[in-house]
Amino acid sequence: MERQHWPAQLWLVRHGQSQGNLARDEAHEGGKLVIDLKWRDVDVPLSDLGEQQAAAAGRWFAKRPEAERPQILLSSPYVRARQTADAICKAGGLAGGAKSTVLDERLREREFGVFDGLTTAGIRARYPDEAAHRAKMGKFYHRPPGGESWADVILRLRSSLNSIALQYEGKRVLIVCHQVVVLCMRYILEELTEAQILDIDRQAEILNCGIAAYDFSADHKGLCVPQLALWNHGAPIEAEGASRTSAPDIMAGSR
Repeated sequence: MERQHWPAQLWLVRHGQSQGNLARDEAHEGGKLVIDLKWRDVDVPLSDLGEQQAAAAGRWFAKRPEAERPQILLSSPYVRARQTADAICKAGGLAGGAKSTVLDERLREREFGVFDGLTTAGIRARYPDEAAHRAKMGKFYHRPPGGESWADVILRLRSSLNSIALQYEGKRVLIVCHQVVVLCMRYILEELTEAQILDIDRQAEILNCGIAAYDFSADHKGLCVPQLALWNHGAPIEAEGASRTSAPDIMAGSR
């Protein structure tokens, strides 16, 4: 009888609305080439609304029965993800009242290289050849100079999932991360194609603090197939009275 090592359940939560999301919207609405931010991408914090969304998500997890709450919390090291994870811990969202978060740099935001801090108009104005190359290649495979493609993100996420399977077999695991990371995780877990994941991406933006969940049930051979049980779930945010937002991540290059 074959045996696979998987967590019992896996949740994926995008961070709450960030100051970067707000700055990006302002730059696009104003027709600017550059997004006005005083922080590095790694240091961008949550907005006031993002903090409310994170707290609401934490209370949603806390309302689950003890035996159904996450036992392990992993997070991107980026400030906005860590703040979201901390809010979930503070709200009692983890089983046993656990308060600790494991940071994993492999869960970080996609790196944008020379596109960092630019709007779509800025990319086209400053790097027209790269913009044309991206249009031809598509964002799944295009790698901006000094940055990452979606395929690059997927490579490091495969490594992260291997670590999760090794260290947290049979545990209930919650991951707080970023929009592209959530989508790339789905690509891996469901063994999707480039066309399939990009179609999912086109259907709707990932909500800030939107929740995805996977169950892992073994078949008669002991093989576990990840089953998507919840996708882009915004109900807990609405239930707690916090507004839903779903702006793309900071850089236009993420879309």
